[in-house]
Amino acid sequence: MSNITIQCRLIAPEETRRQLWQMMVEKNTPLINELLRLLAEHPDLETWKRRGNTPPGTVKNLCLPLRTDPQFVGQPGRFYSSAISLVEYIYKSWLKLQQRWEFQLQGQERWISMLKSDEELEVYCDHTLEDIKLKATQILDNDLTEENRGISNQLFSLYDETEDTFTRNAIAYLLKNGCKIRQKPEDPKKLAKRRRKTEIKIARLTEKLNGKAPQGRDLTGQTWLDTLLTATTQVPQDEAQAKSWQDKLLTEPKSVPYPIAYESNGDLTWSKNEKDRLCVKFNGLGKHIFQIYCDKRQLTVFQRFYEDQEIKKASKNNHSSALFALRSARIFWQERKGKGKSWDVNRLILRCTFETLLLNAEGTELIRQEKANAIAKTLTDIKEKGDLNQKQQAFVKRKQTSLDRINNPFPRSSKPLYRGKSNVLLGISMRLDNPATAAIVDGETGKVIVYQSTKQLLGKKNYHLLNRQRQQKQLLSRKRNVAQRHNANNKFGESELGQYLDRLLAKAIIKLAKDYQAGSIVVPQVGDIRDIIHTEVQARAESKIPGCIEKQKEYAKKYRTNAHSWSYGRLIENIKSQASKAGILVEESKQPIRGSPNEQAKEIALYAYCDRSESY
Repeated sequence: MSNITIQCRLIAPEETRRQLWQMMVEKNTPLINELLRLLAEHPDLETWKRRGNTPPGTVKNLCLPLRTDPQFVGQPGRFYSSAISLVEYIYKSWLKLQQRWEFQLQGQERWISMLKSDEELEVYCDHTLEDIKLKATQILDNDLTEENRGISNQLFSLYDETEDTFTRNAIAYLLKNGCKIRQKPEDPKKLAKRRRKTEIKIARLTEKLNGKAPQGRDLTGQTWLDTLLTATTQVPQDEAQAKSWQDKLLTEPKSVPYPIAYESNGDLTWSKNEKDRLCVKFNGLGKHIFQIYCDKRQLTVFQRFYEDQEIKKASKNNHSSALFALRSARIFWQERKGKGKSWDVNRLILRCTFETLLLNAEGTELIRQEKANAIAKTLTDIKEKGDLNQKQQAFVKRKQTSLDRINNPFPRSSKPLYRGKSNVLLGISMRLDNPATAAIVDGETGKVIVYQSTKQLLGKKNYHLLNRQRQQKQLLSRKRNVAQRHNANNKFGESELGQYLDRLLAKAIIKLAKDYQAGSIVVPQVGDIRDIIHTEVQARAESKIPGCIEKQKEYAKKYRTNAHSWSYGRLIENIKSQASKAGILVEESKQPIRGSPNEQAKEIALYAYCDRSESY
């Protein structure tokens, strides 16, 4: 499935906007805040952290008594469902992060225990360095047989499986030397720097794991005021408490409520007014109608939502809404500055997620067959039981009706689907000095077909824009610094050159994938990139200026400004969007910490291929 999200502005009379604003601010957001508080104080929270999720129905059960609370009554049923799904999503994401950080912490602690100098390895296993090198050579020649897996992955697995001290030390020797036999003497400074990087990661992960559970939105700003009063009247007990106060005071509180999620495409009713303008009505909001305001590129998609619904009406419900292009929607307020009433200053936005395959006949047929086969299998399984009761017979009848409707596809224009090779992957590595490096990899053999650097992806015509964007960032940073010293406005914004470069890179990556018929594009997880860059910069600062923390922070700040910084999350979203339009699958995998950009791009593709093979 290839989902894309688009958005538009909703226009409605002032009374409609006022009612919606008040309901979301006074009822729905406080309900979400209360559910988040109850979960944060739940006695089973630590158990959920280890499991990585909450038991099914936990949030719904907590919400049931709140529906009769005078503070939260009077909301449409959809608003309660939206609050439950939003809180479930927030906690699911947070708990998965906690589980992932715990796994990473264990990995870093294991790595620092393995990262020993040559002298330490000799003492620990009671063998000479030459013996260790000989054993390492034997391991590379005889024990690594899985060509579709990275060498480092195989070595780590072998390290966990063996209990022989000599073999473990030989594997540790290989891992610290990039899976090769080093010919030159070991550099103690480089080894110390690597150990320090690992220590920084461990400290960073420990800090994350000790962080607070998700907090709600304080639309009144009372929490900020309370923190300010505390900070000005009390002395902090330690540096950690002082930092927590500072973080709260430097974080601008949200002034708009949580969004309302509509997870069913049947919750939206599309129409046209007397001026032939598209309009939409939402389940739970009565007869309030909102006009759609968007650009021409998005208008065709919103027009498709309307046409799907009209076709179903004209056929007297003989078509299935399971083949509607629209999948889900969300309404929210876009924060804006200005004077006046909140529902006049802030903009009301509709964000819709749709399935790109359902915009053409070939994609629709693909999804229709998949859904029809699933329904047919369910009917076959239940009919095989025999002697169905009344409830089961009614279920079979509903499923049969769904099957009849889904076999009546919507009329769509024709567009050939992209067909890639499942064993060919395009891996993308992202680093501080290199925004994107691509590697076309054959997953079956583990061999690289071609590499392309950022310069090759952008080409000679556009590569100079990279330096221009860097210079712009440096200039804006200096302007902000001067403005801050004079207590002036320092919000200068950013030029659109970075976004333009993101689109160029994404376009080049999609073209490369098509040229080599890649079955999928593998991008790194954003959190891994952030940790890698943070560790790299901090370790560099400590090696340049030992002992002085303030100077290290200053150096790190200047280095981040002078070195090429990039919005990796934005680049990944551009790649996903372009790939979705082209019908190419996008996977996420962990980016290796060590190695060149080319090696990291290769490894990230092989990681994804191995994970895919193991899941089958």
